[in-house]
Order: sequence, then structure tokens, then C-alpha cells
Amino acid sequence: MARRALALGIASAALVTQPALAQDRSTAEELEELIPDSALDNPEDWAAQGTDGPQPAEPEAFSEIEADTPIDDIPGMDLAWPEDLEFEPLQDLEPNEDIEFVDLLPDNPRLAFDEAETFDLSDSLVLAFPQKEPPFLESADFVERFEALSTIEELEDDGEENPAQVAARAKADQELLETLLRVYGYYDGQVIRTLASPEPGEDNADTSPRVRFDVIPGDRYRYGAIDLGQLPTAPDADTLRAAFEIQPGDFLQSDTIVQERFDLDRKLGETGYPFAEIDEPELLIDHEREEGDLTMPVRPNGKYVFGEVVSNDPDFLSSRHLASIARFDPGDVYQRSLDLDLRRAVTATGLVSTVSVTPREVQAPQGDEPGVVAMDVELERAKVRTIAGAIGYGSEEGIRVQASWEHRNFFPPEGSLRVRGIVGTQEQLAGVTFRRNNLGGRDKVLTLDAYASTIDNAAYDANTVALTGTYERLSTLLFQKPLSWAVGAEILATDERNRIVDGMPRPRQTYFVGSIFGRATIDTSDSLLDPTRGYRLTGFLAPETSRTQGQQYYYLRNQADASYYQSIGDRYVVAARARVATIQGADLVGVAPSRRLYAGGGGSVRGYAYRSIGPKNEFDEPIGGRSLVEFSLEARIGTGFLDGAVSVVPFVDAGSVSTSATPDFGEIKIGAGIGVRYTTGFGPIRLDVGVPLNPGPDDSPVAVYVGLGQAF
Repeated sequence: MARRALALGIASAALVTQPALAQDRSTAEELEELIPDSALDNPEDWAAQGTDGPQPAEPEAFSEIEADTPIDDIPGMDLAWPEDLEFEPLQDLEPNEDIEFVDLLPDNPRLAFDEAETFDLSDSLVLAFPQKEPPFLESADFVERFEALSTIEELEDDGEENPAQVAARAKADQELLETLLRVYGYYDGQVIRTLASPEPGEDNADTSPRVRFDVIPGDRYRYGAIDLGQLPTAPDADTLRAAFEIQPGDFLQSDTIVQERFDLDRKLGETGYPFAEIDEPELLIDHEREEGDLTMPVRPNGKYVFGEVVSNDPDFLSSRHLASIARFDPGDVYQRSLDLDLRRAVTATGLVSTVSVTPREVQAPQGDEPGVVAMDVELERAKVRTIAGAIGYGSEEGIRVQASWEHRNFFPPEGSLRVRGIVGTQEQLAGVTFRRNNLGGRDKVLTLDAYASTIDNAAYDANTVALTGTYERLSTLLFQKPLSWAVGAEILATDERNRIVDGMPRPRQTYFVGSIFGRATIDTSDSLLDPTRGYRLTGFLAPETSRTQGQQYYYLRNQADASYYQSIGDRYVVAARARVATIQGADLVGVAPSRRLYAGGGGSVRGYAYRSIGPKNEFDEPIGGRSLVEFSLEARIGTGFLDGAVSVVPFVDAGSVSTSATPDFGEIKIGAGIGVRYTTGFGPIRLDVGVPLNPGPDDSPVAVYVGLGQAF
């Protein structure tokens, strides 16, 4: 009866799904009991009768059947078994040698692929690449990126790995690997994760849980159609399209899209499109074609040239002045980098608290003619008055107290006035300085300085009144220039003598000095404060005249400096410096002691006091010379300490000063030592400790120097 009930169910289903078939009047007897002929004649009346009529008998349950009972004798089964049913015998399958199977290690429940390329990233993590064809050429870069992001790697760094934690993080790492595969264009890749956990016991109690990922990239997808919106309509369409270096058929890599989008945006900004827009890219993957169609709408919005610069505060910084410090002229093709450069230049004046530069359309493009944009500069004034002071002590100069007051826009625009004073053990000074920044062009500075000073050091004692004027083109941290220069003039009166020794004064002389000078520097180094490669060459010439004790002297002061920097690997920099200087045309007595040549100190020969190297008189006082030669060599070695901010610098310096105009190397002083550099955002802080290798009787056994930037 149970078999019949099953048959009923099937019949009922057939009735529902095939309503067009009529009930057969010769239905089996069991079915007649359920659906009589009257139900076919009038189904609605029959359905309204409900279930009060006779019900079918309960089906009999199958009794237990022995396994060897013939199929014809099964109780309740009245279906005849077909006698002519035959099955073909099963055929033995031949082994396919091209199919590779993974082996399950009996003593370690993990998968292992034979001949897989493996990377042991740590004691807890193994990455394997079993796929041979096509080869996974990006495996090295893939492993490096995964290692940087792996949560299992972070867990091991914390020293807290255990089986439960490793298992939890293994799932996250598997998702990371699958994401990385898609980044590289492998959308059908597989990652098999296996975990080996140590069994408790003394033999392997210290064994760490170990995770292995077998990465099977599969085939790499390629770019299909590439839609860049309105880019083909731009005047420079071919040039702009070349900046987006993705072509149909290239291998797909999603992070390359981000980089190429940036490159295209930069190209648009640098070739005259200030209002260009680029929408977010969309990548549609077609698994059947194994391709991705890229859509990234681009709207160039017209090409433009620069117009005028407009200041919102012309009484403070005029439009004309801002235009003079811009690195573009009206009519030049718009470049976003020059736009940003103008903003940085206005910030560098130190006169504003905030500044923005915005291109504004003043003339729309017409046909092939570009439009014109004005550059609107919105700025807010900063406080322009500064009071500064410092108190310090140095082994070379003793106690020193200095203070200054400055108004940075006393003579608009960018005309500063500074009053300064120094009181110290060896120096006293009062001076006033006028400085006009960006005069006649960017980074061109006019400086007028008047001062009166008294200096009493180991070399000379000088009371001086001077006036100096300089016009120069500076190399700055904002814009390091391959060529910088300065020209100027100086007049001074100075009353000088050597220091008083044992209460005995040295003869004094008054000098009236006039000088014009020029300086030029060629700089190919990569940094002003911390160069690692390149060279610098500086030349200085100063024709001077000096009148003292009724005699007039004419001479030429000149100096040449050269430095070279060479990186060796990522951690080492070798730096060398040489200096040669001479005073030609006058005897030593015709040159004021304060203007002679000396060596020694932190920027010269370390290990010796400031200006202590050179010819000496009978009182063992430096008298200066007319020629100088210096040489320095140091190695800057990165330590990796404090994230690489600290480096160690062994050095050796040498110098010689002669009374003749030609160096005679009668005495060469050598100093050596070691320094430490701490790199900051504005340059390295320098600490050098030097010792004199051939000291004189008055030289200290050790000298310490502190400064900002490298020694040279």
C-alpha cells in the first residue's frame, strides 16, 4: 500500500501540472475509490461534499525483509520485474598520467603540492605556487605585497601565536590572497588553505602552528574595451591618450588603473586643462571572454592659457608683485604645477596665514584657440612683527646673548626691517638690516646691512663699523637652483690689534677697506641640507683696497670650494670637500687681521678651535695667512635606529694656512672623529666630536660641534 501511495502522489502531481488531460474512465480500482466518476461529471458538487465520505485504508507497513529475499516475493510489491533488463559490465579505467593529485601527509593534516614554488615567510606561514603553466610571473611582487599585509605576520611579530589565533587569521589571509589575485587580473584563481597544528606533548610542545597557502592563479584576464568618455574630442587627444598607458589586450591589473588615472589627470593639468574632470573607473569582468571592459569618463572641459594674477589684498601684496614671483607669463599654456608653485611662493613670504590660488575663466576657448584663465589669489594677512632671542654657550665663542625685532612688511611689498643686537664673551654687535625679497624676480633679494661690532677672539681684536649691500639669487629649500649667485659691495672702518697676552697690548692699526665682490654656485646635489649624490662648485672673487698707516694696498681675495656626494647602496653616503683660498697683491700687513685667512672649527678642520689653525706670532697667537687649503672626507652610515633617522658619521679633516699667497704646506693640521646625525623634517641635526691628531700646546684634547645640516 505504501508503494501505491507513492504512485498516487506522482499521479496527483501529473494532474496538477497537466490540466489539459482528462481522467481515464478505466482508472485502477484504488484510484476509483479516491476519485469516483461522479467527481468527473460534476467536480464542484463533489468537492463541496467535504471529507465525510469513506476514507482510504491506511497503507500497510513494510515488514522486515531478509537481504536474500527474491525480488518477486517482496510483500506489497506487485510490480513485475522486467526479465529482459541487462547491464553492460563495468570497464576498468586506465590511469591518466597527466592528472596530478595532492597528497595528504599521514602525520600532518595539510595539503602539499609536489614541485610547488614555495616562500617561507615565517615559522608560521608558507606561500606556495604549484601552477606551472601559464607561469605566474608576478609571484615575487605578489609575495612582497602579501607579506606586508598579512595578519598572520602581524601575529608572529606580537609573539602571541597559538593554533586558535592562527586559524582565525588564516581565513582573513586567504581572503587577502584572493583579493590580491583579482588585483593582478586572476579572476578564476584558487587559494587552498591548510593548517598544521602541533599535538600536545613534550616532543613538539614548542612547535608553532603552521599555515600553508597554495595559490593557483589560473589564466590572467586582459583588458577588453576601454571607454575614456570625451577624451578623444580634446585638442591634444593623442598626447593625452598616450599618458593613459592601458591598451585593449594588456594584462589586467586594477591598481595600474589607479596609477594611470593619476598620470592622465596630471597630464591634463600640465597641458592646459584646469577644469578637467575624470570620473571613477568602472571595470566590468566578462568571465566567458576572460576580459575586463574599462569605463572611465573623462571631460577635458577646454584648453586654456594663463592670464593675469589678481590679488584680493593689493595694498598688502599687489597683483603686480605676485605676478613677478610667478613662474609663468600671460599667454603661457596653463600648468597645474605652476599654479601650485605660486601658492607655495606666496606662503614662503612668511606674510600670510592662508592662501589659495584659483583659476577663473575670463575667455572661453574658441575653435582651436585656447581660452584664458585669471589666477585669483585669496590670502589672509599673518602677523608680520617678530621678537626673537637666544642665549647660549659655545666652547669656541663663550657666552652669547642675542635678540632681534623684525617687521617683515615694513616697506610693502616684502620689504623687511630688522634690528638686532649681540652681547657675548667675545662679540658685541648692534645692527640694522633692510631686506627686500623677490625684488626683480623670484628668489632675488636685495639686502642692506649696517652694523657696529667688537670682536675679541683668539686671532684678533677688532672694533668695526661697516655698511654692506648685496643683491643675490638664492637657492632655497622650496626651489633648489642649479645656479645661484650674488654681487655686492662693502665699505668699513676697523681698528684692530692682536689679543692682549700677559697684560701686554699688541700694536693697533686702523684700516679703511672698500670691496666689491661676486659669488656663484653650481649645484647638482639632491638636497641643500642633506645631500646624498651630486656635486657643488662655488667660486668667490673680491677685489679690495685697504688704507692703513698712510699706505694704500690693492689685493684680490678669492676662494674656490668643491664638494662631492656619492651614495653606496641604501645606507651609505661618502662625502668629500676641498677648499682653496688666496689673497694676492698685498703683503700680510696690508690686510686687516679680520680679513685674513684662518682654519679650524666645525665648518673647517674639526678637532681644533675656531680660527686657531695658521701661522702664529711669538705669543703663540694666530696671525692669519694669505693662502689656505682644506680637505674633508666623511662616511654617512645609516643605522636603521629610530626608523632610520639616526646615522653615524666617521670623518677626517685636514688644513694648512700659509703667510704667502701660494700654499707652502709648512704645517698641516689633521683632525678626526665621529658624529651622529638625527634626521628631521627640516634637515639633519648634527653632533660631531673631533680630536686633533697633531695638536699644539694650546689645543684642547677634544672639541664638540652642534649644528643643523651636514658639515658640508
